[in-house]
This record gives sequence, structure tokens and C-alpha cells, in this order.
Amino acid sequence: MDARLNYRTSPIAGKVLKHFMAMGKAFKELPVPASTRELVALRVSQINGCAVCVDMHVKDAAAAGETAPRLNLVAVWREATVFTEAERAALALAEQGTRVADAAGGVSDEAWANAARHYDEEQLTALVIMVSFMNAVNRLNVITQQPAGDYEPGQFH
Repeated sequence: MDARLNYRTSPIAGKVLKHFMAMGKAFKELPVPASTRELVALRVSQINGCAVCVDMHVKDAAAAGETAPRLNLVAVWREATVFTEAERAALALAEQGTRVADAAGGVSDEAWANAARHYDEEQLTALVIMVSFMNAVNRLNVITQQPAGDYEPGQFH
């Protein structure tokens, strides 16, 4: 599969996407556990059908020590017993924040309150920014059909 646009050769993409890349790198400094960050990014990317981001986040998470069973169960996290209550709250927030058109009002008060039980205000801010950012990046990749499969862990960091 060939991408519809080549972001590496486009002057416009180069000018704008360098800011996206910088933001992605800044996520390593956010006050949310690294494993939670990767799980959230993976789940948002799964929902949006962003193959290149699923590829990247599975590989980065595995390279950081995340286990195959947990990565394989992210898509069905509600039924899986391998996630902590805090991770489940983050995944629920991520799903509802991604499915805003389907969720009739966005993130429910229940999902927000559950996340607030596990994360302080700075961590909630980080989660909201991460979900929003991942949705934007997913759309850039899905619209232009960026191919997946050859990502190397840490390639963009």
C-alpha cells in the first residue's frame, strides 16, 4: 500500500508536523505511568483504525517491557483481568473521548469521576491532551492511508 501523501517530502507537512513530533516526544515527561500512556495511545489508535499508530504503540510498549497478553487484550479491556483499576479508568476515558460522536455528549460524568479517583488534576490534564493528540495523529494517518509494519521501537523519539 502506498500512502496518499508523503509527509517526509512535503514542505507544508515538514513545517507543521515537526510540532506534532515535538508534542509526541513531550509525552514521555507527562505525569502518567508510561504503561498507561502506551495503553491509551494503543486503544485510541485501535478505535480509529490507525494501523501505523497501532504498529508503533505495540512495538514501543513491548520494547518498554509491556507483556504480550496485556497488549493483545487492550481491544477487549473490559473483559480482561490483566489491567489495574487505574488503567481501566484511563482506557474508559480514552474510549469515550475518542468516540465523541457516538457517545452522545462525550465523556460521561461517571467515566470522568472514575478517572478522577485514580488520577490527580495534572494527570487528568495529561490524559485529555494525550487522547486529543492521538485522535489528531490517527486522522492524519488514516486519511492519507499511511502504511504500517516497518516501524522500529523508538524510531520517532
